[in-house]
Amino acid sequence: MADGGNAILVRRRRREQTGATGTVRTRRVDRPLAVLAGVFTLAQLALVRPVLGLGWDEVVYVSQVTSHTPAAFFSAPRSRGVSLLVAPVASWSSSVPLLRVYLALLSGLALYLALRCWRGLFPTRVLVVGGALFASLWVTLFYGPQAMPNYWVAIGALISVGCFLRAREARSAPAALWGVAAGAALMALMRPTDAVYVTVPLFALALLRRHWRLFLALVAGLAAGAVPWVIEAYLAHGGLAQRLSEASRIQGGLGWQIAVDDQLRSLGGRALCRPCTGSMPHPLVTVWWFLLPVLAGLGLVVAARARRLGRTLVPLACAAMAALPYLFMIGYAAPRFLQPAYALLAIPVADALWHLVKSPGGKWRPVAAALVALGLAGHLAAQVAVLESTVARNIDNRRDWDRTAGELHRLGVRPPCLLTGHEAIPIGYYTGCSSGATAGHNENTTPGDILRTAQRLPVAHLAPAGGTPPGYARTWPVHRISDLDVRVAPPASPGAP
Repeated sequence: MADGGNAILVRRRRREQTGATGTVRTRRVDRPLAVLAGVFTLAQLALVRPVLGLGWDEVVYVSQVTSHTPAAFFSAPRSRGVSLLVAPVASWSSSVPLLRVYLALLSGLALYLALRCWRGLFPTRVLVVGGALFASLWVTLFYGPQAMPNYWVAIGALISVGCFLRAREARSAPAALWGVAAGAALMALMRPTDAVYVTVPLFALALLRRHWRLFLALVAGLAAGAVPWVIEAYLAHGGLAQRLSEASRIQGGLGWQIAVDDQLRSLGGRALCRPCTGSMPHPLVTVWWFLLPVLAGLGLVVAARARRLGRTLVPLACAAMAALPYLFMIGYAAPRFLQPAYALLAIPVADALWHLVKSPGGKWRPVAAALVALGLAGHLAAQVAVLESTVARNIDNRRDWDRTAGELHRLGVRPPCLLTGHEAIPIGYYTGCSSGATAGHNENTTPGDILRTAQRLPVAHLAPAGGTPPGYARTWPVHRISDLDVRVAPPASPGAP
């Protein structure tokens, strides 16, 4: 009995020691990730700056939940996820700086949580460098504090893929299954079609290896996130098939279209490259893009030699599927489209970089380490330079919209009011007006409806200077505001029907 009692005490002490060691290890992993997330948040606030006004797409998403402006037209490809994301602030405050700070803090926290999902799959140093590689891209810093969906798809991809790998290796871990579902739901809530592409390799692997709980977690997550989009398809777009067809039409028709060169051109700081013409950016800006597949391949070789091929192959396959439609299926480009691919590539690439600078025995390779450090420093400098020019250009553009709104107020176009024509959606938001279009991707009204509205509300049509106005606005008095011709409907005469 004495021996039995001593054995019980020994086992208990071992469990306590193991638990304490696990806690210390967790803290050692979490602290560098938390520091990285904090630096990422501060970099957004310092470099992008909370004074940056809302962009065109942000106006559409934010206006759905604000009380101070009418909701802009919500086209078929869009999903309500971003509107839900900003609702805790935008539903009661019109302050853009407050919204920017909120999103910067939220994006930093999200990066920390997403990288934590990869604990135990890669060394902490790999996760920190991988997270830093993704977070230091100008496109990540620029869109982190913005009301846009792509960064959040990238976060969902990191969570879902990381938890999928953890669940494969420890099938009894329910937390990992919940992570798989949560990541898939976040992706589907933000962009349902992107979520499908990212998860195709995960579904294939789950079926091939008969991981039925993983398969069901993926299905449940995608379904939970996509439900609002599907319901809206039947309520407002004539059904799911019709909405998908309409979304394809708005994006120029999905099919075999090589957009690799368009994506390269967009790396110079172009938020939307449609049509994508002009010269390529400086090679220092694009060189990292060509190195990505090389380093990803090296990461695959490193993983194969270390007998952990799956941990690298799965995120690379998901990254390839995430990039596929935006490189080969649409006829234009925006750098934010590839954020999920960049996030998934970052960890295998970081693994390859560590292999270059350290031998398997843990010894530094001085020459290789110096070259990698020099390359990363140059890459970071190029990203910051692109970011600064992009931010400056966007601040100027959005201030132009604000100045135009002020001039419209001076002309008597005040809420409630209606704007139509060139850039009616963003200028309408800044003016406090609703926006209308009789043709194009945002068609939501008719000339007759516009004329009837003009009988009771201020209505104005915007066109580039010297442009031809539509028939309904041809006789309206014209005013020049900056580089726009603004035609304001004459007020209705007293007693008019």
